[in-house]
Amino acid sequence: MNTELDPRLLSLLVCPVTKGPLTYDRNTQELISPRAKLAFPIRDGIPIMLPEEARQIEG
Repeated sequence: MNTELDPRLLSLLVCPVTKGPLTYDRNTQELISPRAKLAFPIRDGIPIMLPEEARQIEG
């Protein structure tokens, strides 16, 4: 189920590892932290901001 992430929510969230900004990937339904090279999943419209739930990404 692809749902849009509220832009206001995205502006409030930061990477829990680097405290840096996140970008929203609509296709994979993930929040991407380029500095940490992590992708945090969004499940049922809820961002899962736990480092152990994130997947490593190529950077």
